[in-house]
Amino acid sequence: MDFKVGVGKSDFRDMREAGNYYVDKTEMLYELVHDTDNAVSLFTRPRRFGKTLMMSMMENFFSVRKDSREIFDGLSIMGHNDFCEKWMNKYPVLFVSFKDAEADNFEDAYGMLKTQLSEVCKNIADIMENKVINDADRQIFRRLMENDASTSEVKFSLKTLMRMLNAVYGKRVILLIDEYDVPLAKASEKDTSENGYYGKMLNVIKGIMSTALKDNEFLQFAVITGCLRIAKESIFTGTNKFASYSVLDDGFSKYFGFLDEEVDAMLETAGRQDRKDIIKQWYNGYTFGRSYLYCPWDVINYLSELRKDEILLPKNYWKNTSHNGILLTFVKRTDFDVSDKFETLLNGGTVSATITDQLTYDTLHSSEDNLWSVLLMTGYITKADKSESGNAVFLKIPNKEISSIFEDTVVKFFEETADTETITSLINAFWQSDEARATKLISDLLWNTISYNDYHEDYYHAFLAGIFVGRGYSVESNKEKGLGRPDIYLKDKKNRRAIIIEAKKSGSEADLDKDCDEAIKQIIDKKYAEGLYGYEQIFCYGVAFFQKQAKVRKMNI
Repeated sequence: MDFKVGVGKSDFRDMREAGNYYVDKTEMLYELVHDTDNAVSLFTRPRRFGKTLMMSMMENFFSVRKDSREIFDGLSIMGHNDFCEKWMNKYPVLFVSFKDAEADNFEDAYGMLKTQLSEVCKNIADIMENKVINDADRQIFRRLMENDASTSEVKFSLKTLMRMLNAVYGKRVILLIDEYDVPLAKASEKDTSENGYYGKMLNVIKGIMSTALKDNEFLQFAVITGCLRIAKESIFTGTNKFASYSVLDDGFSKYFGFLDEEVDAMLETAGRQDRKDIIKQWYNGYTFGRSYLYCPWDVINYLSELRKDEILLPKNYWKNTSHNGILLTFVKRTDFDVSDKFETLLNGGTVSATITDQLTYDTLHSSEDNLWSVLLMTGYITKADKSESGNAVFLKIPNKEISSIFEDTVVKFFEETADTETITSLINAFWQSDEARATKLISDLLWNTISYNDYHEDYYHAFLAGIFVGRGYSVESNKEKGLGRPDIYLKDKKNRRAIIIEAKKSGSEADLDKDCDEAIKQIIDKKYAEGLYGYEQIFCYGVAFFQKQAKVRKMNI
């Protein structure tokens, strides 16, 4: 590859100066300022879709404290000469991020929030000594910077800093707030525990936002990003010329994520057009408004790793950067049953739900519709290419990467909810060489879990592993034995006995017997039982699966 990408980079200047490949999204600057008259624009998108990089790009373009012409050279925005002359590096900018203001209790989270405000002050500390700053603001600034401000000073912090910037530069301030809802999201996770602090954090964030956005004579305009729009708490109520753009809206939809033609250009530059189809299957499929998009985090990570391994297959970069517990919480609900809808989604179908983009973190789990809305806003599902019906929206899983997270959730759901008595009977059937009973019990367990047509051996392997793990035995999965790796290797050392299982996925019900035989032959040919010296009984099983049916066949050694 003759190009480089910056994995994890969200600083626009750093990316440009380092020569990293940049997908040009600068046209958003012109569209936002020239084509709208919003005092406040809120953009809600899933994480990993380039929100912070977009905000950094805005700061570098507008800030009077920077000289950015060189880093914007060659980008689309430079074609708007009059606009650049009027806006480029002409306004004071206050850029604040709340993305790290999270903790397990209010005191620590509030401390993190104050620390972030302190860092903002340190970045503009030179304005404190300007003679136009009044003494009262100078003292508040110092306390904010030294992490010693009172709660009321924290709530008025952004307005105070904007007043100071306005005094120094003689212009109203552009306010950028990134990931504004992270403190509330974390607080809501903990609110069901004894450390719940959602109400306290809401009071602080509401104070900061309302004083900065409502009737603020020092505000030129504000741009805010987050995952969800906080509605009921009135954070934005009363703000003039307020506009919200979620994944449901077409406005600005193409600026968060990579369009198909943008990925084509990137792959051409990288010389890896051969990977287009597989990248599309794994990382494309998101619908924001009327735009069809790839997740930029995934594409960049995959292309970066291809530099080291030219035949690397795609993998799941999403699950390592996000807490996926919401899926398990959803499917485990007992007041409503979504198992059939999960099956439909995993089978490539669509489901219909009433969606709202105005949610509150303290009511996210209050209804099934709210949970579908959260999954949509956070990127686990996306709009399908079907007409909306009234307030209902048709939803689908966007790609293979997210589908694999759903599959992992299904396995986890089985492990946590499977009937213990049935599992005990199944394990006993294996020890007792009762093929017929083992076949029936496995099929019963499959019937009661969530299924999908695109089964693969990895799913069945995980399903079997979930049966044995935590039952008092030594369980190994895919650990090398003999000339290969059996799917399941279970040892009962106390009773000097062991079980080896090889699983196969069958193409039809008629193939179950044949595939069981093939699995047993593999165990023998690859000598999976070698090394089990001292064990008096070794049970070798071939298990074949077709959708929710199973067949068990045993051979003694």
